[in-house]
Amino acid sequence: MSKARPTVGTDGRPLPILPPERDARVWAKLVRVMFYTPGFLAMLLLKAGEPESFGITIELLMLSSAAAIVGGLFIGTQQSGEGADTTSKIGTWSGSLVLELLAVVPLLCAIPALFHQLAHSRLLHAITPGTVDPTLGASELLPMVAILPFMLYQLGGFGTLDYIVSKPVNWIINLGILVLVASGYIANRQGSFDMERHLDGVLVVAMVITVFYGVLKLRKMQAAFDAQCPTKPPKD
Repeated sequence: MSKARPTVGTDGRPLPILPPERDARVWAKLVRVMFYTPGFLAMLLLKAGEPESFGITIELLMLSSAAAIVGGLFIGTQQSGEGADTTSKIGTWSGSLVLELLAVVPLLCAIPALFHQLAHSRLLHAITPGTVDPTLGASELLPMVAILPFMLYQLGGFGTLDYIVSKPVNWIINLGILVLVASGYIANRQGSFDMERHLDGVLVVAMVITVFYGVLKLRKMQAAFDAQCPTKPPKD
């Protein structure tokens, strides 16, 4: 059982509320999944061709794959024992933030359009005389449902972002993710690929800014916690 952290510093003021300790091994396994899965899907699209409709989807998948490696670098620096400094103590939290916002969000953004594009690809599905073009209808929206448990993960207090920003800001960020992902998919379905690229670009830039702010905020919180944390009483 993990010990409870002190809540009041040596100056009598409340200490920063840091995220709970997380198993770096679990996040390291997620790095492998998030590297291979989007990377494989991107290569599938490149082989299929049709760059006009696949363009931004491939870029999002490659971003997701590359960001997983960056997240792994942060996680690899985690150290909480002797010799740990302020930066190494936030390694897993910083890595989880990179994975959540720069690996998972681009993947969730790419998957709905990916499903639609693969389902209607003329290169993957040869058209023969007399073939009826199938209409998937509302079932094409099913891949977008994955964003709902992601919203629950973020807004339910499971995500790292919940410890960095206030709850209203957390809601604004995640509702913005939902709106931009849905808007990008609608633009893709309507063939407005330039609009889709702009919307997805705004989403990625917003996630990059949030990650930068989050990592720096985590470091500041950890430094304040270490500076004001009460010393442990000597063992008998």
